[in-house]
Amino acid sequence: MENKLDASEFLFKDKICTREFEFILSNVTCCYKKMIVSNKPIPLNNENGIRDILLLDYLKNSDIKKELNLTNYLFDRETSENSSTGRVDIRVMPVNPLVSDDAYYILECKRLDNHARRGVSGLNYKYIDNGIQRFTTGFYFSYYKLNAMVGFVIDSLDIHSNVEDINYLLKKDFKQIDTTVPLTKENFINNFEFHYSSNHLTNVNQDLKLYHLMFSFVE
Repeated sequence: MENKLDASEFLFKDKICTREFEFILSNVTCCYKKMIVSNKPIPLNNENGIRDILLLDYLKNSDIKKELNLTNYLFDRETSENSSTGRVDIRVMPVNPLVSDDAYYILECKRLDNHARRGVSGLNYKYIDNGIQRFTTGFYFSYYKLNAMVGFVIDSLDIHSNVEDINYLLKKDFKQIDTTVPLTKENFINNFEFHYSSNHLTNVNQDLKLYHLMFSFVE
């Protein structure tokens, strides 16, 4: 009986964390929409430049955080991991209450374009190699076993089709990544079509869920 209760408690906490992270991602998407309507120039050839506008002008903006009920979260950029192996693009730390210094979510940002979408020289390949794989190998820490990739789409392309291209590369060229569920369309963000999730096993055989937000900056 005790083991069943422990399992039930774990599942309950897992659902709470999933709902929390989906709430965060929904509001990150709201910030993206604000970026689009602001007409502020977007540095399409500068991944960090796009990230910094999203982070500094919106996610760290006190008025916007109050508007979106994000005041209980701290957003940092290029945070060093404890292992010193990598620097995450955006760290999202719940601060009320603070559970642990290690208790945070990660948003890893990558540009995507039309070049070599199923080839090793394309940004889709880098999206996996320098993104998804960093989570599955433990290069990035994963306290909640929930994290997200944010794709900055800088070319005119069919995003759903491009997601299939990413899945193709995952299956063909990244057999070392144990993908239990490929990128699959999600529907928890209102009025935003291009969000997905995938499931993987890490190199220490732990379940990992990654969300994928695809933000297009092309008219």
